[in-house]
Amino acid sequence: MADLDLRRVVAALVERCDRLEEKVEHLTAENAALKEENQALKDEIAHLKGHPPRPKFNKAKPSGMEKATAPSGKARRKRTRGAVKSKLTISREVTLKAAPPVGSRFKGYEDVLVQDLRISVEVVHYRRERWQDADGNRIVAPLPVGIVGGFGPELRRFIAAGHFQGQITSERLTALLEGMGLEISKRQVVRLLSQRLEGLVAEDQAVLVAGLQSSRWINVDDKASSLELVTKPCEARW
Repeated sequence: MADLDLRRVVAALVERCDRLEEKVEHLTAENAALKEENQALKDEIAHLKGHPPRPKFNKAKPSGMEKATAPSGKARRKRTRGAVKSKLTISREVTLKAAPPVGSRFKGYEDVLVQDLRISVEVVHYRRERWQDADGNRIVAPLPVGIVGGFGPELRRFIAAGHFQGQITSERLTALLEGMGLEISKRQVVRLLSQRLEGLVAEDQAVLVAGLQSSRWINVDDKASSLELVTKPCEARW
């Protein structure tokens, strides 16, 4: 095929693609109009039958994950980041020795802060004293507060945080804890998540109160909510 014939074929294909794109745009607009007309007819039929009207939903707001289409006109103020050192509490200090050659002079230290995480299993053997008073009553030393079913309070906090805050299922929590060296079953994990939660509930409420007292502002959302077929005002704060 000659170059001239090939150019003619390509030009014809481009022209055909343009016509198809125009047709697709026309069909898309026509389809959207038909959908609106169909929904209007459904609403009219529901109104004639005495059904409640369809609720009106506001246009969804962007979640923040979408990429901006164009930069805004206002210049954004650059957010300064506070010093990390001032927020960290040093738990231990390690002095590292160098191997300088002979004749070197000591010039002090170069400080580096390293954040790490240490998770280890702890098995505590409590030896509870037993006594018997003059009346024959038995007295046994109480266990520390927070121990439930042979599991300590720190483990209970870890399980609660992983399940409620981390959205980890009880099955995966069991596998994770067993991998760390704990002997615990899925049933025991479920019990720790559902029974004797008074201490955790009190701690959660204390955190909420402390957050409300220390926050500079509180978001409030007032809107109508249907409760038992009665529309009542609902106030949400966070």
